Amino acid sequence: MEETILNYIEPGLTRIDVLSIASGIILAGFIRGFVGFGASIIIVLVLSFILGPHKAVPIAALSGLPSMLQLLPTAIKHAEKVFVLPFGLAAFFAAPFGTWILVIVNPELMKIYISGFVLLMVCFLYRDVRFPRADYPALLISIGGAAGLIQGATGMGGPPAVALALSRRTDTEKQRANVIGAVTTLNLCSLIPLWYYDFFSTGVVVMSITCIPLFILATWLGTLFFARFGHNYFRGGALLVLACIGVTAMIKAVFNYSNLS
Repeated sequence: MEETILNYIEPGLTRIDVLSIASGIILAGFIRGFVGFGASIIIVLVLSFILGPHKAVPIAALSGLPSMLQLLPTAIKHAEKVFVLPFGLAAFFAAPFGTWILVIVNPELMKIYISGFVLLMVCFLYRDVRFPRADYPALLISIGGAAGLIQGATGMGGPPAVALALSRRTDTEKQRANVIGAVTTLNLCSLIPLWYYDFFSTGVVVMSITCIPLFILATWLGTLFFARFGHNYFRGGALLVLACIGVTAMIKAVFNYSNLS
């Protein structure tokens, strides 16, 4: 029975693959609840090497929907509308073009781009690079458009949003709420283009539904961790996890692509 269900979700899926996917979902949910971003990055990186980017990106988009409802009250209460609204509108307009890139680019090359982008943004965030004039509407719209493009292409538009949110001189609670609000809009803006290009196959939907309970539980645990330790470990822990995943994924992606060449 178990093998039948696994084969229905994805032919050839092994127990090791299932364990890897479950571990990735748990880590992604915890990071999402803790810092408000990073879940899609982790899900796409882990699942890309098991299912491929064309399935990993839509699974990340679908499986993260319930956690948005978990964290939405925080965003509504603490997020700054002057930040979230311009950013979100620009992201919605740009996301379809990013999904078009996902359709035409070689999947192995996409894995390399995804890994490289993650490492680049980790470097920026680690060095505490801040955008000048982070309140300027033109900058909010520009970064929102870039994040939407990246979200549509790779499911990883969060890091630009995070870099921009952390550039605003405000307290940790508002920064996290701004991140949650921006990441929520990015997740939503990718759904219609992914549906239009027929990425939501039956297997993708079933896999996403299967992942949701683990994701919700892990997000709840991450939220509890933030409430207790968040102000001390808000940045460092998440960046360390993302850096480790990015390096591992880049090495594997380059190796796989060189074997295909």
